[in-house]
Amino acid sequence: MTENKQPYDDLLLPDNMIRLYARGAFPMAEPTGEINWYLPEIRTIIPLDNYNVPRSLRKFMETADFQYRFDTAVMEVVRQCAKRPSTWISERLIEAYEGLYQSGFLHSVEVWQSNKLVGGLYGVAYKGAFFGESMFSAVSQASKCALVKLIERLNERGFVLLDVQYENEHLKMFGTVQINYEDFHNLLNRAYKKNVVF
Repeated sequence: MTENKQPYDDLLLPDNMIRLYARGAFPMAEPTGEINWYLPEIRTIIPLDNYNVPRSLRKFMETADFQYRFDTAVMEVVRQCAKRPSTWISERLIEAYEGLYQSGFLHSVEVWQSNKLVGGLYGVAYKGAFFGESMFSAVSQASKCALVKLIERLNERGFVLLDVQYENEHLKMFGTVQINYEDFHNLLNRAYKKNVVF
């Protein structure tokens, strides 16, 4: 299902964006440039109390020369995620994310190698919910490592929900679960009772 259509620039104001995210909606830019908000009836999450990290990835992380940082290059991560032949992250949406970042809702997990940003992910945090948006890898395994660090961070901080929107092969190895909107809404309600920060 999609949200009721309004002038999309109004919906991209930070206060309006966080209200929509809080309901479980997320934005995507169409090839025309129009930005629509989506609220799927089936949602994919990674259960923070029952996730999986592949053994091979754990072993890789033990020896990888990666450094992990949080929120030191948020907008650069967003721009790297948008650098694809086909992307739903338009320039207008990047501007909107800048507003969310300035308001304290947009966050990143970054993977650095020799002081160069080589992978990462970003998403929106609201109370005890984290809405994952996109990830990128410039070197092998970097985005997977970022996701492991995100899960660890969310558990350390007491988050309830990690939403990843849609299932794909990249995410399935981490133990994704598809749930209906009613169950998703119940998780949102639980998450919003938590006063935690990313």
